[in-house]
Amino acid sequence: MTGTAGGNGTPEARIEQAMRRALAASAQVHGSTSPNPPVGCVVLDATGEIVGVGATAPPGGPHAEILALREAGTRAAGGTAVVTLEPCAHVGRTPPCAEALIAAGIVCVHAAVADPNPIAAGGAAALRAAGIAVTLGTLADEVARGPLRAWLHAVRTDRPHVTWKLAATLDGRSAAADGTSRWITGPDAREQVHALRSTVDAIVVGTGTALADDPALTARNPDGTERARQPLRVVVGHRDLVAGSKLDAPDVLHVRSHDPDVVLGALRERDAVDVLIEGGPRLAGAFLAAGRVDRVLAYLAPALLGAGPAALAEAGVGTIGDIRRLQIDDVCRIGTDVLVDARPVAEHQQKGTA
Repeated sequence: MTGTAGGNGTPEARIEQAMRRALAASAQVHGSTSPNPPVGCVVLDATGEIVGVGATAPPGGPHAEILALREAGTRAAGGTAVVTLEPCAHVGRTPPCAEALIAAGIVCVHAAVADPNPIAAGGAAALRAAGIAVTLGTLADEVARGPLRAWLHAVRTDRPHVTWKLAATLDGRSAAADGTSRWITGPDAREQVHALRSTVDAIVVGTGTALADDPALTARNPDGTERARQPLRVVVGHRDLVAGSKLDAPDVLHVRSHDPDVVLGALRERDAVDVLIEGGPRLAGAFLAAGRVDRVLAYLAPALLGAGPAALAEAGVGTIGDIRRLQIDDVCRIGTDVLVDARPVAEHQQKGTA
């Protein structure tokens, strides 16, 4: 795939546009590379024209840089590589990407984020030692909030990244007083949630939700057929599932614990990097109380119930001073509903201390 990287813009603008192209490439493979990072790479020739675009293949396949260089061919010589993550310098199931960039004759590399994995890090140093100019930090914040978000978190904390997804009315109800909950949000929001499910490694619900709703926890297309990629389905709690229910299946992981760290430890053993909590309110409350929610996706319907289960149960808040504040990253319309994308504020910020 070829094209320009910014027309007559400044060199900085051309590199930023190429980085956004790399970011888009990484989004296309998001969910298919775990436990490896979903990296995107764009190769520009010596004139600044895009001559190669690549994104990480599933585990065991080529990395983004290799695929971009393969597409660029001999036009990579004297050119620039723009990549969302610092090129790796270690030999794993594939050769080091830094060596491939050197061999291709690349003269400049722009990477958004330094690799926090001590095993794979060192690519920038290897490139510089070969005389290649390396810049780290191009659109770093934007890239770190994108498809690399969960992987970066998992490497830095040694636990999966946890997103709590909820659907509620404007008065915070997740179901009516009689327990019915379909459908609070509209079809556009539901379709987006199924797309989200297809990118995560695991979906988690409590036994209460499993027994009350008998959910399938599959990622489905608008016509009801299952998407090609399905996450690991996980049930948390001590109670047994109903025989013959949708989650009473050999491929479902049942973690008989209420401890979030036990749950996340079991998922880490399965190489899960990106985890989605979908229910119920007590499960979400336990993860919030333990400080194990890293992102909140709240789908709010323009509707009121006045009674019924709340979207969130006990979350370790007994007084207003313990309120769990969030930083909003984005608010957007999804059909008739509103999506609030937020993350918990750090504890020292919650308490107003330095």
